[in-house]
Amino acid sequence: MKITVTVTAIITIVVVGSSVVAFSFLNQNANSIRFTLLDNAGVMIEHQGIRIYVDPINLDSTYGDLPADAVLITHPHGDHYQGDVVTLLQREGTVNIFPENMSAEILVHDGIGVNPEDQLQVGHITITAFYMYTFSLQGYPASHPEEANWTSYIIDINGFTIFHAGDSKNIPEYYQITGEIDVALLPLGPGCQTMANEEVVHALNVIEPRFFIPIHYAVDSNTEWIATYGSQVTNCQIISLNYWQATAFIPS
Repeated sequence: MKITVTVTAIITIVVVGSSVVAFSFLNQNANSIRFTLLDNAGVMIEHQGIRIYVDPINLDSTYGDLPADAVLITHPHGDHYQGDVVTLLQREGTVNIFPENMSAEILVHDGIGVNPEDQLQVGHITITAFYMYTFSLQGYPASHPEEANWTSYIIDINGFTIFHAGDSKNIPEYYQITGEIDVALLPLGPGCQTMANEEVVHALNVIEPRFFIPIHYAVDSNTEWIATYGSQVTNCQIISLNYWQATAFIPS
């Protein structure tokens, strides 16, 4: 499948392995998959009239005019789940998806609870919950314990797959999705909470996505990570977005 990448404005796109040219997003192809990086790990994905949010936080009231067909939450930490934002995005028929562990939030938002490997359908888009956890460090409990069954998500849009890792470390379950992901959204840190530094490189080398978009990064740390580690990424193209910036993928 050939994929064209466009962006909303001229931005820095670091490409490893082959070239991609950044240009202004002028006309949205009917088959384009529009992707907007929100704050922290938040993303908005739009395709043919369906709008999906993952971990939306810090949205102002104008997003009430961009309601969700589905809201996916990876885990209950405040930089991934804000109840008022989920409420803001509601419309008739919005599907709110949470890890089953988040029983209180499921009750508040009339949501659906999932565990890793559960699958749901939202229109023509297939959503698969996947694994997300971290490890205990220096005797301290894991900040994202494996037994909580918190979730990352694989979003399949007519065979084009987007993987949102949430706050995961580089975990062995990634070998299950090697070569199956078009766009991987992986966090850059901090290393006590998520994968970071060379862990991200190792995760990319296991997953083998076609594109990598960094999420969950501190100011300027995305460009710093690329400057330090980008040359070690040999199996995909790196697309660096600032928060609130959009890009589009056009499968053909």
